Order: sequence, then structure tokens, then C-alpha cells
Amino acid sequence: MGKIICTGLGPGDPDLISVKSDRLIRSARHVAYFRKAGRAGQARRIVEGMLAADVTEYAMEYPVTTELPFDSPAYNQALAQFYDEWADRLALLSQSAEVIVLCEGDPLFYGSFMHLHTRLQGRAEVEVIAGITGMTGCWNAIGAPFTWGDDVLCVLMATLPEADLVAHMGRSDAMVVMKTGRNLPKVRQALQAVGRLQDAWLVERGTMPTQRIAKLADVNPEDCPYFAIVLVHGQGRRPELGGIE
Repeated sequence: MGKIICTGLGPGDPDLISVKSDRLIRSARHVAYFRKAGRAGQARRIVEGMLAADVTEYAMEYPVTTELPFDSPAYNQALAQFYDEWADRLALLSQSAEVIVLCEGDPLFYGSFMHLHTRLQGRAEVEVIAGITGMTGCWNAIGAPFTWGDDVLCVLMATLPEADLVAHMGRSDAMVVMKTGRNLPKVRQALQAVGRLQDAWLVERGTMPTQRIAKLADVNPEDCPYFAIVLVHGQGRRPELGGIE
């Protein structure tokens, strides 16, 4: 069996790639990455200038992104076929060469590579190199402690029904809401319902040169950036300022 290595790229700043991933990427001869059709791809952008001159690139272009409802049969069928086909191609390629797959954030934390990972079991040796998650990069970009003491951290997908968002938000302290985009108005309404809208931040393209940080309540409701995360800081138990006498 060959070997396929998925390298976590971190939240977007190339300086936040691990030393191990950096070394593997620079020495790679075969590099695959996900992207939307017609786009360069976020993962590919992060490693710009790092790849060897003779590298062979494999752009894995999603057949759909937001064109169909994510929970529709047609959407699921199209993506399943896409992952099946690329698992076949990578498994075949890895029989004669080591293949590096690029993945933003951490590959096993809501990453697209997970769908290939399950399909490659028993067909190729698979190694995953951990990466800093996007949410970690974003809350560090804000520059304030995110969780305190006994705070409960909840990671939510904005694609959930509004009632489910409200239920989870109502019993959580610190919150991360991912996959915002066109779902951002729903997220705002849910935060407003639990009295946390004024505590929420929107971080767009966190750690990147075009990073934007704003209080969600101050963002135009019609402004729904795709590559963004909503963060709500916890306010739990903490030592009093001044320390212990």
C-alpha cells in the first residue's frame, strides 16, 4: 500500500503551519487540495510560494457548494460520488508515490478530508498531521481570553434549524458558530433570542491579511461573508485581579 499524508494548514496565516507540515509540503512531489470550481482554493493560497517547482498538483473541485440545499438528496449524492472518485484516484496514485493532501484548519475537525479518510481505510496508508483550528486562530485574533474556569464551550453549525441553535445557545457559555454565510441572519436571531447578540463577534478571514473583526450587532444584517466565524466569549469563574495575598 502507498501513503497519503493530509497536512493541517491552520487558520490561514502560513506562519501558523506546523513545522512538520511545512517540511512535508515543501518536499512534496504530488499535492492535492480541495477548491470550488473556478477558484484558486483557500488551501492552495495558503501554501503559495512553498511548493517545489516540479510538483504535480491535483485540484479536487467540489461539484456543488451552495447551489443546492446541503441536506437535499441531490447534494448528498453529488458529494458522495465526488469523494468516491477522488478516493479511487488518490489510492491508485499512492501505490507509486507519496501524496500530500492540503486541508485548512485541522483535518479531523469538520474538514473535507474526513470523507476521504473513511473511504481510504484498507486501501492506502493514511497519516494526518494536526493543524491549528480556524476557531482558535479567530479567537486569538480578537485578543481576549475565550473560556474561563468552568465555562462550557459549544461549537455549532449555522446550518442547524433556528430552534436548535436557540436551544444549544441557551445552555452554553462560550460559543463558536461555523458555516455562517447565508445563515448569518438566522444566527443573529438566535443570539438575540437568548440575549447574547451584544456579546458576539464576527471574524472574517481570521489571521489572514484581509482579516476583519467586528461586533456582530454592528454588522449590516445583509452582510453575510462566507469565510467567517461567529464567536461569543465565556464569562465564567476567574481569579480576582490583584492575586492572592
